[in-house]
Amino acid sequence: MSDFILPDIGEGIVECELVKWLISEGDEIEEDQPVVEVMTDKALVEITAPEAGRVTRLYCKEQENAKVHAPLFAYTPLSQADDTPEQASESGEGQANDRQEHDRQENEAAPAPAKASSPAAAESDSTSGAGPHGRIPASPAVRRLVRELGVRLEDVPGSGKDGRVLKEDILAFEKGGGKESQAVDSTAKTAAKGETPKDRQEASGEVRIEPIKGMQAVMAKRMVESATTIPHFSYGDEIDVTELLVLRGHLKAEAEKQGTRLTLMALIMKAMALAVQEYPILNSRISQNGTEIHYQPHCNIGMAVDSQSGLIVPNVKRVERLSILEIAAEVERLTQSARDGRVSQADLKDGTISISNIGALGGTYAAPIINAPEVAIVALGRTQQLPRFDEAGNVAARSIMTITWSGDHRIIDGGTIARFCNLWKAYLQAPQNMLLRMA
Repeated sequence: MSDFILPDIGEGIVECELVKWLISEGDEIEEDQPVVEVMTDKALVEITAPEAGRVTRLYCKEQENAKVHAPLFAYTPLSQADDTPEQASESGEGQANDRQEHDRQENEAAPAPAKASSPAAAESDSTSGAGPHGRIPASPAVRRLVRELGVRLEDVPGSGKDGRVLKEDILAFEKGGGKESQAVDSTAKTAAKGETPKDRQEASGEVRIEPIKGMQAVMAKRMVESATTIPHFSYGDEIDVTELLVLRGHLKAEAEKQGTRLTLMALIMKAMALAVQEYPILNSRISQNGTEIHYQPHCNIGMAVDSQSGLIVPNVKRVERLSILEIAAEVERLTQSARDGRVSQADLKDGTISISNIGALGGTYAAPIINAPEVAIVALGRTQQLPRFDEAGNVAARSIMTITWSGDHRIIDGGTIARFCNLWKAYLQAPQNMLLRMA
């Protein structure tokens, strides 16, 4: 047997929560097949199998903490899975001593080509979708898409080599009603029993209990730590974004020609990075013992995204150095990655200041909790058409966005955040002025 050692999955992370096993003892696994989902303090990470084989033991249970560099599960490599007991014993006797060298060589070597199947097996695989080892050949990305869409991999005809299921096969199957058919069948079965899931819960009279786990548990822990260790204070204002919307309208078509969707977020981030240059304390951190202010060299602006696995805050790196078009492309990439559950550790770390766009969900006001170790966060409310007086005293319809800041009162006072907010607001209300400050 070989032990799969939990690899280093992030800087400084020594353990993580095992959220969900995607395999069971006795299962056959393929190389690069997703086997387990673990949760770090920032993201849900999917770990894949290093090689094909048969699972013999799971060392951790779900919701337990797994240690980095410790065995996660044991398996028999495919080359040994069909050996006789005597052969397996002989081959396993020296394996423990050679495991470290084997792992080193495995990391340095290129992936080995898959074993060729017989013509008869290939013909069977292309029709049934089952691979040469009894599993349906599909990449980790395809398996994730299957889970997200709620379809069964075995129901999808594979058009790839040896019946491999491709992304296009999944999308075509889902578009053709595969997912809908399953839902209809499930509904029909429930209706045949004469009751709905809600009816069963109400009839039982029992409280439904779900554990707080995964990203939700991580978020709960981080929010409690932030709210109880950082003295928050709030500051609210409103921004007239009428001219900003006009500017975006002028630039939107050109951005789309270059394959980028331009949103207000890119312009808001750029204005924030410019304002931070005048008030760098908004872009700082406090040392762990609370005795030093660490001014960060770059403005890495985080944006809260309501992903499938919970609220996460990826950040756009070095906003002060990026063009508005480059910022827009990064915002689009990070948003899509977050919603697909594919945000990398690099995109989640080293944030310096954050934005929570509650307005996208219809909210107007909020009191956001600081994303420690940052010292400030702003919540953007929805933009409303409201009456305002112009310079001549006439009432005109203007596009007004409400904003609410939360600051770390240990190093940021009301005057500082008010002056910073006024500068940021000035850039957004007269966006042409940003041109004078851009490098």
